[in-house]
Amino acid sequence: MTAPAVPAEPLLRVLHEGADLLIVNKPAGLVCHPTKGDCYSSLIARARLHVGASASLHIVNRLDRETSGVTVLAKTVEAAGELGRMWERRSVEKEYLAIVHGNVAADSGTIDAPLGQDSASPVAIKDCVRADGVPAQTRFAVERRFAKDGREFTLLHLRPLTGRKHQLRLHLAHLGHPIVGDKIYGGDERLYLRLVRDELTAEDRGRLLLPHQALHAAALRFTWRGEPRAFRAEAELWFQDFLR
Repeated sequence: MTAPAVPAEPLLRVLHEGADLLIVNKPAGLVCHPTKGDCYSSLIARARLHVGASASLHIVNRLDRETSGVTVLAKTVEAAGELGRMWERRSVEKEYLAIVHGNVAADSGTIDAPLGQDSASPVAIKDCVRADGVPAQTRFAVERRFAKDGREFTLLHLRPLTGRKHQLRLHLAHLGHPIVGDKIYGGDERLYLRLVRDELTAEDRGRLLLPHQALHAAALRFTWRGEPRAFRAEAELWFQDFLR
């Protein structure tokens, strides 16, 4: 049997590690849970290589495959339960950065739009804004407006007030400013279907502008067993380079 290829990037980008917590900067393009058998193809598999296969690891804030940034793993069942309850109580402050298409006119604001399944889409995981959906709110603030190759873009700072699936991506598309590189909510969901079949063409990649969606989980803050904790992660180079 051929051994799995060792990834070119580091196994894990560790931001903090203690007896109960492992905080990492997840790279874009890496799924949180395995879809393939090799030991490098998911974040949880890489984390088990890092801490030992016998460890009890639990991903607390699962990020989308194409979203990078701060991800919390609990190293014990007890810690996973405590952290899970904190997320349920919304006592965790989350910050994201996103590069979106167009010039966002308002300097700041709150997007308040309920979300639910998009039953008309061929993409099974796709949701949409719908009146009978679950409540969802996102605060945004403009960090920077800029132009590149004759097109306008905006760098946004985001704070989700709720934690719905695809919330930030959906809310920004609903605002009329989809995230650059978003293959589901960027205007042509066929790009996502071609991505999962590994059939993206050079033309597709050119239209997307970036190798991954430009959404980065930049920071998390919460109180852990009486002590305020804050974790921050730099965006990947492809994200930073697009801002230059």
